[in-house]
Amino acid sequence: MEFGRVAPEQLPLIDFTLPADPALTTATLAEAKGKGSTQVYVGCAKWGRKEWVGKIYPPKTKDANFLDEYVKHFDSIELNATFYQTYGPETITKWKEKADTNPNFKFCPKFSQSISHIRRLKNAEDITTQFYEGIMAFGDKLGPLFLQLGDNYTPKSFPELKAYLQHLPKDVPVFVEVRHKDWFAVPAVRDELFGALHELGIGAVITDASGRRDCVHMQLPTPHAFIRFVGNSLDRTDYKRVDDWVARIKDWSGQGLQSVWFFMHQHDERYSPELADYVSDELNKALGLNLHRPAFIGRDKGLFD
Repeated sequence: MEFGRVAPEQLPLIDFTLPADPALTTATLAEAKGKGSTQVYVGCAKWGRKEWVGKIYPPKTKDANFLDEYVKHFDSIELNATFYQTYGPETITKWKEKADTNPNFKFCPKFSQSISHIRRLKNAEDITTQFYEGIMAFGDKLGPLFLQLGDNYTPKSFPELKAYLQHLPKDVPVFVEVRHKDWFAVPAVRDELFGALHELGIGAVITDASGRRDCVHMQLPTPHAFIRFVGNSLDRTDYKRVDDWVARIKDWSGQGLQSVWFFMHQHDERYSPELADYVSDELNKALGLNLHRPAFIGRDKGLFD
């Protein structure tokens, strides 16, 4: 993942402090308090990583068996495959069957780029229907969906965004990721966006990337958090950033957070399992959980025991 990448020598100069909770987040969590414990999922963005063969996948694992191995180590996946291609129920069913060995596993599909980047949410009813017809085959393995808007999708297109979201099915949770800087730089624009998401019951993706601190907006329009964390090849700052997130998630959990989806990215994805393991271990300790953790070859448990 290249979004928000900076040169390694710049990392010590960046203020990675997580912003304070905005008023919307405090109010959203207060409304949800007492409605149950926080459900936590940790995963990566792709299962097809050859770099993981010999690390968490057995040596000589074939590409066709990567998903079979992935579900042994994680309880969820930020499914980027559906961004590049719209899959029908037949393929989705095959993926679901591979994940049936893990009772808690969830797929979190990304909306097709044909919807978000090519048609830019306009005249996209047919493709959206096709997208939903495919992903509904995940059945009980379907987690929330996320709609990523391009870097050049500006607040001028807010009417189209709102109209599109208003017509989405209500029975599957959706999170939205915006990237253009004007969504965050102009307070009135920011408040209008996240206020509308709150009214519609749509979540907001928080993307924590080194070079785009404005995307760490900490806005929770719903009592659910979808965090895309972009690490820097296990730099020491990665661990401090994770520690800060674990502390914030623990705080949100006490306030009423109902679920958190924490997805690990690295500019060099070979290192994602190590940091995902660290995330799960720290969340287990902080929240008294027993999250699934990657099992590294040659080790009985995770790398950081």
